[in-house]
Amino acid sequence: MRHMDREKIDVRPITTADADAVSRFLHEHLNSRVPAAAWGSLLAPPWGAEAPNHGFQLVVNDRIVGAYVAVYSERDVGGERRRFCNLAAFCVLEDYRAHSFRLIRAILAQRGFEFTDFSPSGNVVALNLRLGFDVLDTKTRLAPNLPRFPRRGLTVSDDPAVVARVLEGRDSLVYGDHREAPATRHIVAIADGEYGYLVVRKDRRKRLPLFASPLYVGGNRDLLRSAWPQVGSHLLLRHGALATLAERRVLGFSPALGFELGAPRAKMLRSENVSAETIDYLYSELTLLEW
Repeated sequence: MRHMDREKIDVRPITTADADAVSRFLHEHLNSRVPAAAWGSLLAPPWGAEAPNHGFQLVVNDRIVGAYVAVYSERDVGGERRRFCNLAAFCVLEDYRAHSFRLIRAILAQRGFEFTDFSPSGNVVALNLRLGFDVLDTKTRLAPNLPRFPRRGLTVSDDPAVVARVLEGRDSLVYGDHREAPATRHIVAIADGEYGYLVVRKDRRKRLPLFASPLYVGGNRDLLRSAWPQVGSHLLLRHGALATLAERRVLGFSPALGFELGAPRAKMLRSENVSAETIDYLYSELTLLEW
């Protein structure tokens, strides 16, 4: 018979030295379809933000029994530098679920951060709401990606040399920070000396990895909107995405074809300093991990 009340259950920061052990824990207990090395991408993002830790872990006799991985970044929002803490992966063994809140409290007790959670499970959504998170507007149209003929004067490309050459300003910074992010695909639509820039990931629905989810739009949104038939064709033929989960708040428009999802997945923000309208899905687990 176990006596957990006699066990010393510590909450510790996840350090770089803990990365391999935490990655194995998440592979074994959260999603075994994701290799441990892929989980490790959450603990080593390619951008250069200073991170106080990589989240927090529950430890019993040097054995990990729970982990809440966090991904940190610094971003310019409305001309001010803001520090973000993205809640990226949460797993606690069943025998220790009563201590889950200790992990959440440790993360949220950190001062000076805006907090995001872009993949909360159903029960975490309710908990986040009680902790002061707001639900972002994630109205989403499931838009089929159909094969289309090229359009004269329009180039749609994911060639890294082309993407790097045309991007400017903030978009160039975004690309530099994310071109090595494992879950991102970078696409540009170019016409009349202007460009639209799309960062997407591949997502699963009904266990099928056949969907593209936009994470960020840069450049000329009107150009991207007019080029969407060719962009959708590119997503289909080059990336194997049968449809796009087109979130209007991110894209800035809804593709003409498709239908609205009745219950799009929740994404959440906890901040007194930044508004929902400024939030995209960069610098997060959505750019680092496919599952």
